[in-house]
Amino acid sequence: MKKKMFNETHIEGRVYEHDLALKVSGDASKKPGTEFISGTLKIATDEECLNVVEIHFTYVTAVTSKGSANATFTVLKNIIDGNVKTVMANGADEAQYVRIDSAIGLNDFYTTDKTSGAETLISAKRVEGGFIHTMAASELNADEAQRSTFRVDMVITNAVRKQADEERNLPEKMILKGAIFDFRKALLPIELSVLNPAAMDYFEGLEISNKNPVFTQLKGKIVSTTVSKTITEESAFGEPSVRTVKSTNKDYVVTWAAADTYEWDSEEFITGQELNEAMQNREVYLADVKRKADEYKANKNNALNKATSAPTTKTYNF
Repeated sequence: MKKKMFNETHIEGRVYEHDLALKVSGDASKKPGTEFISGTLKIATDEECLNVVEIHFTYVTAVTSKGSANATFTVLKNIIDGNVKTVMANGADEAQYVRIDSAIGLNDFYTTDKTSGAETLISAKRVEGGFIHTMAASELNADEAQRSTFRVDMVITNAVRKQADEERNLPEKMILKGAIFDFRKALLPIELSVLNPAAMDYFEGLEISNKNPVFTQLKGKIVSTTVSKTITEESAFGEPSVRTVKSTNKDYVVTWAAADTYEWDSEEFITGQELNEAMQNREVYLADVKRKADEYKANKNNALNKATSAPTTKTYNF
């Protein structure tokens, strides 16, 4: 397998808001009593603060595994303590600029389908962890498109065009399906979007399929915008009804591909056997996720049953 699998994101802009929290690890953890920070930090990457990218931090400790002070913990702690100003709390002009170099990860969890009642796996893409540094406004990249980017090595197994949806104001696009890898080289199934017509033609020309995968390097931009739409409904009498509907567009859009793809099924890049092993490891991991979800659900139901089955001894006379 390729020695270094590219999976990188670069985010820079104003600190928008956060739900970061300082916690302490429990008795069942590997290091009980350890302070750590977890939660989500949002960064506004454009001047109008419309493209807001979330970065999720799972477990950030004050000291690194090598025993040195963790600069990322210090910055996040300052954000929690209010020493770092944010767009939502202090306004765009006062908000601190930061840059975060991280990676794409997956938030894997099971949820109950409202229609069928079946347990369904959700694997949501998100920017995870990384290194955060404060920066001056003068250090910000002048090109807003370069403030929320990604670079990945991806095994593509499917490339499908989707027609434009004029009613929803959605352009024609192509969905690339396949997998990338994290720093442990664990397989992460993902989908990326392609909007450039020439790029769509390029990927179609590769004749990608499950039996003919393509392994290549891709670059792109992370889009996360919220659009407000005002809907006015006239009334038979009196004032019209006016309501605002917000919709969020989150996407990972490919803007570049390497001129030459990696050689498929090769020792230098990746073999079919290595990919199969990565897929098997993914199934083992998901089985554990499902087990934990079932245990949580069972414990929750047991607690609910105990609460509802308690005898009622009080009487109420009105």
